[in-house]
Amino acid sequence: MARYRLLFSTAALALSALALGASPYVGEQSRAIKSLSAQEVADYLAGKGIGFAKAAELNGYPGPAHVLELADKLALTPAQKQNTAQLFGRMQSRAGALGARLVDEERALDASFASKSISRDELARALRSIAALQGQIRETHLQAHLDQAEILSENQKAEYWRLRGYATDASSHHRH
Repeated sequence: MARYRLLFSTAALALSALALGASPYVGEQSRAIKSLSAQEVADYLAGKGIGFAKAAELNGYPGPAHVLELADKLALTPAQKQNTAQLFGRMQSRAGALGARLVDEERALDASFASKSISRDELARALRSIAALQGQIRETHLQAHLDQAEILSENQKAEYWRLRGYATDASSHHRH
């Protein structure tokens, strides 16, 4: 019995050591750009929101993509639908262009690390550029939510809130 306990304890310790040493990044070393998944690259290039506008969305400022999806249920007027479509197009175009630049910057940063040629100055410059692009992308999406709120009536914003599943008895203060 003691022999089995020792064997079990030894096996458990070995497994624990392996688990502690394993990185959560295993498998990501083969990515084209190590810091971005293929889905993230696709989302940036497509100008998708990828959570950049949560501050607006979750505080009652509708997003144009979702407003278009809910156009019939929100009873958008033809002018509202046209304005929303134009807003969405501008947002997506700008965010996609900025996203393409961000992907290029991330690719260059990855290449510099891969070639072992990166310097402290190059790293600082790359990170400032990437951070600025992320900020511009986020601003693009948040601004679109602000603009969208001006297109909709108060009742439509309240209905959007309900249709998106945010409405509770205590959440009525989110209506703008």
